[in-house]
Amino acid sequence: MSDPTDDTSRPSDVTPDPSAGAPRAFGEAPHASAEASRASAEASRASAEASRASAEASHASGEAPHASGEAHHLLHNADPFASTADLAPVAEAVEKLRAAIGTLVVGQHGLVDELVACLLAGGHALIEGVPGVAKTLTAKLLARASGLDYARIQFTPDLMPADVLGTSVFSPATRTFEFHPGPIFAQLVLIDEINRAPAKTQAALFETMEEQQATIDGVTHPLPDPFMVVATQNPIEHEGTYRLPEAQLDRFLFKVVVDYPSEAEEVEMLTRFQAFGGALDEDRVSAVVDADALRAAQAAVREVRVEEPVLRYAAAIVAATRRHPALTLGGSPRATLALVRGGKAVAAMSGRDFATPDDLRTIVAPALRHRILLTAEREIEGVRPETVLKRIVEEIEVPR
Repeated sequence: MSDPTDDTSRPSDVTPDPSAGAPRAFGEAPHASAEASRASAEASRASAEASRASAEASHASGEAPHASGEAHHLLHNADPFASTADLAPVAEAVEKLRAAIGTLVVGQHGLVDELVACLLAGGHALIEGVPGVAKTLTAKLLARASGLDYARIQFTPDLMPADVLGTSVFSPATRTFEFHPGPIFAQLVLIDEINRAPAKTQAALFETMEEQQATIDGVTHPLPDPFMVVATQNPIEHEGTYRLPEAQLDRFLFKVVVDYPSEAEEVEMLTRFQAFGGALDEDRVSAVVDADALRAAQAAVREVRVEEPVLRYAAAIVAATRRHPALTLGGSPRATLALVRGGKAVAAMSGRDFATPDDLRTIVAPALRHRILLTAEREIEGVRPETVLKRIVEEIEVPR
């Protein structure tokens, strides 16, 4: 963890000042050096331009002769990697969300940034951590600050699919069945202790998370836009829990692992708790953006450019997980898409309209750790998925 934040002195509805320098690096504390961020951005841009020039030269050298014509000229000169991204909505949304959540959550910059990146990429997030490290609080504050319709579902062993999706109820007045939507029809859904519900209830989330719709009694109901599921689970408590199916884990864009705060951050947390009168008042955080602003930011993230060498780099990382001797299950094509989507969000949050290999390396762990399975021997030895992923990334040649 980095230094504790000082967001208590900043109003959460302040628009970021463009003259204040480059955006802070992904997952870093606000005190991180702006000069270092600018230098990193310039180096990343130079690397991306070099990669693009190399790809264009390779394309030109291997190009077969062909007939000329206006149709071919237009096709040949169209740049599939061109970006038209306007990052102003992203910068504004990110800084406001960081400041609002930082009012009550001290530190945990990685958790906050990965949740915001997941939201901007249009994905879902699974948060794992021991009790008391602000998993649920951070998710609730994200919902408050984002201004989205919010619902919370406490998963329990007796929870039924209808409790999540909704049900059709017979109306004596109209003599027809009327659909009563469940909490999953909110824009941001917090599922607390997701691993406490049985398989049939977990299966009710498959369609909603992947296709953004729910089919009940043969009728398909669209879910709102934006739509995000944030789920939490406790890794040390196994009694009365159910292992999440691999198919469901694969539908989470990120798995965010939350660690303890640093000692300095814990002192800052106690100081704020005292200053707030010994109470955790969530009303201190209000909506700083709305659904329209988030849709604009998500559209900007989708327009972030990813050059072919970077795409090949993402594919190489995921392909390496499928043949690694320490793994019995590697990442699927959905994992490759998650890596690229997450990389685009990191690039946009860093103030760039193009993604670099470093953006992908930043989110390899959250994007892939839940999509791979260790061999039994490696599990017994205590090897962690993150360790294997780190070795894989170190072995893959970075495009220059």
